[in-house]
Amino acid sequence: MTEKVLKKEGRYTYYEAGEGIPIVILHGLMGGLSNFDGVADFFPDKGYKVVIPQLPIYTQNILKTNVKAFAKFVKDFITFKKFDRVILLGNSLGGHIALYHAKMYPEKMLGLIITGSSGLYESAMGDSYPRRGDYDYIQKKAEAVFYDPKIATKEIIDEVYAMANDRIKLIKTLTIAKSAIRHNMAKDLPKMHIPTCIIWGKNDNVTPPDVAEEFHKLLPHSTLYWIDKCGHAAMMEHPDEFNELMYKWLNEGHM
Repeated sequence: MTEKVLKKEGRYTYYEAGEGIPIVILHGLMGGLSNFDGVADFFPDKGYKVVIPQLPIYTQNILKTNVKAFAKFVKDFITFKKFDRVILLGNSLGGHIALYHAKMYPEKMLGLIITGSSGLYESAMGDSYPRRGDYDYIQKKAEAVFYDPKIATKEIIDEVYAMANDRIKLIKTLTIAKSAIRHNMAKDLPKMHIPTCIIWGKNDNVTPPDVAEEFHKLLPHSTLYWIDKCGHAAMMEHPDEFNELMYKWLNEGHM
C-alpha cells in the first residue's frame, strides 16, 4: 500500500484519485479506525473520483464540534470542489455525518453508503470511546472494534492512546458523543428518500446488527448487505468483499 499523497487547498486537506462520479468518504472519530485504503484503491479506475477530506473533528472551536457543524463542513467542501451531486460513504461517526448531510442538503446527494454508522444507537457510543487509561486497557478497547483483534495494529492503538490522553481531544470526543445522541436520526430517516446502501459487520460490537436492521427498516430506499466475521469497520476488515458489495449496489442502478 503506497502512502497516500494529500492535497491542501484553502482550509481543506484531502486525498483524491480517479475521474468520474464523486464518492466522498467520511471517516470516523479516529482516522486509523476507519481506514478506507481498500475503497480508495478500487474505485478510481471504475469511473469514480474518490475524495477523502480530513474532517475537522479536533480542530474546530468547541461550538462547531458537533454532527450538524461537520455536515455543514462537508457541504462546504462539496461546493468548494464544484461537485454537483455526490455519493457519500461514511463509517461510524462519518456515517452519522453523511446521514445528517443527506437530511440537510438532499440536493447535493446522489446516493449514500453507511457502514457501522452511528445516528440511531448511541448508548454504545459512550462505551466505545476510550477513557483515560493504561496502554493495555486502550489496546483491548481498540481490538474490540474489530472481529479479528490483529487488525488493531500498534499504529492504531497508539493513535487511540494519544487521543485518550489528550485532555482537549477527550473533551471534544465527549462533546461529539453528546451531539450524536442529540442528533438521533430515527424521526428523520423515513422522510429521507436518497438511495442508501447499508453494509454491516455481523459481529459489530459498537453498533450491533440490530442497528443495521433498524436503519434498513426506517430508510425507504435502502438495501442491506451483511459481512460475516466482521466487526465495526467492514471496509477495513474485509476490503474486497466490501468493495464487491458496494460496486454491485452502484451497478444495480439504485440512483
